[in-house]
Amino acid sequence: MIEISNLTKSYGKNKAVDDVSFTVQKGEILGFLGPNGAGKSTTMNILTGFISSTSGTVKVDGFDVLEHPGEVKKRIGYLPEQPPLYMDMTVNEYLNFCADLKSVPKKDWKNQKVDIMELVKITHVSHRLVKNLSKGYKQRVGLAQALVGTPDVLVLDEPTVGLDPKQIIEIRKLIKALGKDHTIILSSHILPEVSAVCDRVVIINKGKIAAIDTPENLSKKLSDFSRFTITIAGPEGRVRDAMQEVYGIKYLETQGTSHKDEFSYIVEADKEVDVRKPLFNKLAEHGFPILELKSLSLSLEDIFLQLTTTETKED
Repeated sequence: MIEISNLTKSYGKNKAVDDVSFTVQKGEILGFLGPNGAGKSTTMNILTGFISSTSGTVKVDGFDVLEHPGEVKKRIGYLPEQPPLYMDMTVNEYLNFCADLKSVPKKDWKNQKVDIMELVKITHVSHRLVKNLSKGYKQRVGLAQALVGTPDVLVLDEPTVGLDPKQIIEIRKLIKALGKDHTIILSSHILPEVSAVCDRVVIINKGKIAAIDTPENLSKKLSDFSRFTITIAGPEGRVRDAMQEVYGIKYLETQGTSHKDEFSYIVEADKEVDVRKPLFNKLAEHGFPILELKSLSLSLEDIFLQLTTTETKED
């Protein structure tokens, strides 16, 4: 659906975006991440036709953004970090205005507007002035304008910024639901949000691509070991001695106890060795039952910091 090839944007000698290439498949929710000044907003502004690139190409549904800007803009709904709202309009007036800008046929608009307002849950505030809405509802109205014209692609830049936890969860659920019918690029500094809704992530740093993959695969690639917690019933000393006999276990730490002779441990093992079966067999041999085992893979925050901090140090 989206093809970005060798995209570069220069401001004098400074390259805000430097030879960036990636694709987004139809129906995919892609997380677009990077520290401040990494080139995220510049890339999104080029994608949506707000600014032009120095070199490289951006295609949406086969249409080049420079050669066919009208066709590309028909297919994209954009929610910038600061929603483009007119405060002295009612919600109803504002959405009608957006429909006129996007040349939505009058015969289609009435039903489409009802569907959009119900989807983002703003029907009951449709006659209120935008300036009198809460931050959460303003964000919903901004999302509604992005949906006007039923675009195939949604580009959402910090859609939950400034919202309270309840509002964040509601918008997150809405984005997940929108992913069933739209291709979505989501930029956010709230990384658990990206982990919760995105199929893949692109991490950009200093204008260059640092990584493209699923969070799970990035975690495997960047970890030098597998890490998990395990709760075992048995005397701590004897349990530790038994676990240390298992080939591949590199590090062992007692985390705490909840009941007598029930201890939790953090275990780090060589990522090339699957220690689960031999660990089970060893503990069963000594009569120490496993009560719980949970993976501790790298979080998206860990991945983000490792990629962006490492590159900064190398520079």
